[in-house]
Amino acid sequence: SIPGQPPVRAQGRVPAGAHRQVTAEQLRARGNALFQAGDHGGALAAYTEALSLSDAASERAVLHRNRAACYLKLEDYTKAEADATKAIEADGRDVKALFRRSQALQQLGRLDQAVSDLQRCVSLEPRNKAFQEALRALGSSMHDKMKAMSCTDSKVEQMFQILLDLDEKDADKKQKAAQNLIVLAREEAGAEKIFQSDGVRLLMQLLDTAKADLMLAALRTLVGLCSGHRSRTTAILAELGAPRLAAVLGVEHEQVSLAACNLLHVMFDSLKEGLQKDFRGKEDAVVLDSSRDLKQLIKHLLELLVLEGASAHGRDNALNLLIKVVPRKSPKDTNNSLSLWVIDQGLKKILEVGSTVCGSLGSLSVTENSRMSTSVLLSKLYEDLKCDAERENFHRLCEDYVRSWFEGQELPGKLRAIQTVSCLLQGPSDAGNRVLELEGIMDSVLSLCASVCEAHQLVAVEALLHAADKAKRASFITANGVNLLKEIYKHSEKDSIRIRALVGLCKLGSAGGTDFSMKQFAEGSTMKLAKQCRKWLCNEAIDAGTRRWAVEGLAYLTFDADVKEEFVEDKAAMQAMFHLAKSEDRSVLYAVASTLVNCTNSYDHEEPDPQMLELAKYAKQHIPEQHPKDKPEFVKRRVRKLLAAGVVSALVCMVKSENPALTNSCRELISRVFLALVDKAEDRGGVVAQGGGKALIPLSLEGTEVGQTKAAQALAKITITSNPEMAFPGERIYEVVRPLVSLLHLQRTGLENFEGLMALTNLAGISERLRQKILKERAVPMIEGYMFEEHELIRLAATECMCNMAMSKEVQEMFLAEGSDRLKLMVLYSGEEDEKLRRAASGTLAMLTALHPPICERIPQVTVHWLEILQALLLSPSAELQHRGAVVVMNMMAAAREVAEQLIASEMLEILSVLAKDKDKP
Repeated sequence: SIPGQPPVRAQGRVPAGAHRQVTAEQLRARGNALFQAGDHGGALAAYTEALSLSDAASERAVLHRNRAACYLKLEDYTKAEADATKAIEADGRDVKALFRRSQALQQLGRLDQAVSDLQRCVSLEPRNKAFQEALRALGSSMHDKMKAMSCTDSKVEQMFQILLDLDEKDADKKQKAAQNLIVLAREEAGAEKIFQSDGVRLLMQLLDTAKADLMLAALRTLVGLCSGHRSRTTAILAELGAPRLAAVLGVEHEQVSLAACNLLHVMFDSLKEGLQKDFRGKEDAVVLDSSRDLKQLIKHLLELLVLEGASAHGRDNALNLLIKVVPRKSPKDTNNSLSLWVIDQGLKKILEVGSTVCGSLGSLSVTENSRMSTSVLLSKLYEDLKCDAERENFHRLCEDYVRSWFEGQELPGKLRAIQTVSCLLQGPSDAGNRVLELEGIMDSVLSLCASVCEAHQLVAVEALLHAADKAKRASFITANGVNLLKEIYKHSEKDSIRIRALVGLCKLGSAGGTDFSMKQFAEGSTMKLAKQCRKWLCNEAIDAGTRRWAVEGLAYLTFDADVKEEFVEDKAAMQAMFHLAKSEDRSVLYAVASTLVNCTNSYDHEEPDPQMLELAKYAKQHIPEQHPKDKPEFVKRRVRKLLAAGVVSALVCMVKSENPALTNSCRELISRVFLALVDKAEDRGGVVAQGGGKALIPLSLEGTEVGQTKAAQALAKITITSNPEMAFPGERIYEVVRPLVSLLHLQRTGLENFEGLMALTNLAGISERLRQKILKERAVPMIEGYMFEEHELIRLAATECMCNMAMSKEVQEMFLAEGSDRLKLMVLYSGEEDEKLRRAASGTLAMLTALHPPICERIPQVTVHWLEILQALLLSPSAELQHRGAVVVMNMMAAAREVAEQLIASEMLEILSVLAKDKDKP
C-alpha cells in the first residue's frame, strides 16, 4: 500500500504490440495462455476484447464458450450460463458448452435443467467417462435433495406436534423443536415449506397458548416467513389479523413484546419495500396494494398507545415502531401522506402518552423512556411536514388538546396540560412554544412550582426547565423564576425537586455559552452548582432517573472552562456519568453527549476576522472572549483524562442503543466527540481497541450531514495511521469506503478532502476487491479532480491515491480513453519540481506500463517532453525516482519496436549504461 512504489513488470507477459493491429485470433491465444496460467480475470478480458473484434459466428461461439469457463472459475454462474447458452445457440452439438452450462445450472440450483444438459453430453459422446461420472453424481445429488424435501415435510409436521403437545413434558425437546423451526424459517425453501404446510394456522395456535417460550418460537418463525416477501406477509397478516399482533405487542412479558415488535418491523419493511430477494416469479403475477395493510397495522398501534391494559414496555415498543416506519426515510421521497394520516388519526393518542403524569389516578402505565420516545415521535412527524398549512394544522391540534385539559379543568387536568407542554418542548419545540403562550399556562407553571405536593411541583419545575431552553423564554424566566428556583433549591426537602431546581439555575447560569465575558451569576456560583451536580451524580443512593438531572445540569455548566477542568479531575463523577450512559434510562444520552462535546471543545468555533474585531470594538459592540482554559493544551489534557476514565466504551454503548433517544442530533454530538478523541495519532489505537472504529461506521452512514462528515473524518484519521485490516477486520473494511468517499465531495473542507484521499490511498493498496468497491462508489472522477487542485498536499494525495487505484484494469483502461489528458498529466507530473509528486506520478507510470503495455505506445504521443522527463528521472539524485524511471523505460522497450527505436535513438542507452555500473544502487 506504499503509494508510488512501482512493481517490476511480470515476466512472461505477452507484449501487446500496436493496439489496433491485434487480431481476434491473437487475443484468443493470449486468453488461452492466461487461462492456463491461472489468470482467469485476464483471460476473460482478452476473450471479451476478441469478441468485440470478431464477426465470424463460429469464432464468436468459441469465445463465448471460453468466457463461460472463465466465469465458472470466477464463480459468476449466471454469466457462465448466459455465455454457454450463446455458444449452444450457434452449435447445439457443442459438448464443451453443454457441459459448462450444466455446471453453472447445478450451482444455480436448477438441477433438472443441469441433468438435461448432461444427458445430451452423454448421448453425443457415450464413451466420455467424465460426462458419465458427472451425470451419476448429479443424479445422486437430486435424489438426496428429493429425500431431504420429503424429510423436511415430515420434520415440520413433527416439530409442530412436539410444540403443540400439551402432555409433552420434556423442555429440552420442545426447545430444540422451536430452534429448528426458527432456523428452517430463515431459509427461503424452509420458509415456503412451513407456509405451504398450514404453518401459519399452527403458529397462531402457538401464540394462543399464552406460554412465553412457545410465543417466542412462533414470533421468531414468523419473522423468517415475512422477511423480504410481500405476498407471504400479506397472507400472514390476513390470517393472523392486526388486532392479534397488536395485542401480543402489549403483553406484560418483555421479551415476547420485543419479539412482536421485531416481527411487526419486518412486516412493515416487507409491505413497504416489496420483494427484496430474487424470488420474483410468483410475486410479479399479482399486483399488491400494501397501503391499506400498512394503515391497518398503524391504526392498531395507535390504539395500543391508549389501551388501559397494555404494558408500559409494549407502549414504548409501539412508539419506537411508529418512529421507524411512519416518517419518510429521505427528503427525496415527496410522499408524506402516511405522516399526515397519523397526525389526523392519532396525534391525540400520541399526546395522551406524553401528557401522562406518573402516579396519578387512572394514568396509563409508562416507563422512564416513554415521554422521551413520545417527544421524538412528535418531532419526527413535525419535521416530515412540507408546508405551512400542514404545520398550522399540527399546531392547532396540539393547542386544542392542551386547552381541553387546561380550560375549566381541576388541578389534575391542568397538570396534564403542563406535562403535554413539557413533552412538546422536548420534541417539536415550535409547537411547544406556541402552546406555552396560551393564556394562563406560564402563570400556572410558576404558581405550581411553589406547590407543597411533590408530584405537582415535579411537573411544574420540569416544564420551567424545558421552557428555559429558549433564549426569549430564558430572559423572562431569569426575571420571574430565578428567585423561585433558588427558594426551591434551598428549602425543598426532596432531592428529586432540588436537583431539578438546580438544573434550572444551571441552564440560566450558562446562557452566555462559551463566552467568558457573559457571566449570568456572581463569581463562584457556577462552580458551586457544578460541585453539587457532581455530588448528586456520584450518590448511588439516589435513583438513576433523578441522577440523570445532575448530568443535564453539567451539560449546561460545562460551557464554563473552570467547570470542565474540575469535572475531568473528578474521575468518580466521570465514571458515574459513563455508567448512567450505559443504563436502561436512555433519556440521559443527549445530556452525556453534550457534556462530552463541551469538555472536548468539539463544537464549531470560527476564528473571528481581526478587521471585524477592530470594527466591533470601535462600534462598542460585545465581543465574545475565549476562556484561558479553553486553549489547545488544556483541551488536549482533558481528552487524555476522558480516555483514561473509559469514555470510549461509554460512547460505543450509546451508539449501540436502538432507543429513540439516540436522535440524529445526539448522533452528531457523539461523532464530534469521537473526532476529538482521535485527533492525536497516538490515541487512535486505544479508541479502535475499545470498539470505536466499529461504532463510527453507523454514525458515518446515518444522521445529520455534519454528524456523518465528522464520523467519516474520524474514520479517515484511523485509516491513515492504523493498519486498516486490523482496525476494520473482515467485511467491516468494505463498509468504511462509502464514508471516506463522502469526504471528497466539493462542499467538504480542504482538510477533509486531504484526509479522505490519504485514507483511500491506504485502502486501494490492500486488495482488488477494495479497489472495485472504491470504483463502485464513483470515487475515481473525484480523485482525478483533486489532481488539478492548487493546494500541493491535496494534489499529491490525489496522485498517490490514483497510483494505487491504477492496479485495477478499469482504471488502466481510463488512461487510454480517447480525448483524455489523464496520461499526459501523469507524465508531466513526473517532471515537476516537487519530489513527492514526481515519486507518486512516476510510480503510477511504472505501474501502468507494467500492467497495461498499450499505455507504453501512448506515452510518446501525449507530450513532446516525454523523453527529457524520463531522462530527468534516471539522472535524479533520488534512487527511488531513478528506479521508477528505469522500470518505465524497461516496460516501454519491451512493449513495441517503434517506441524502443525512439528510446535508443536518444541518449537513453548511454544513461542506462552508466546506471548499470553503479554498485551502490543494486
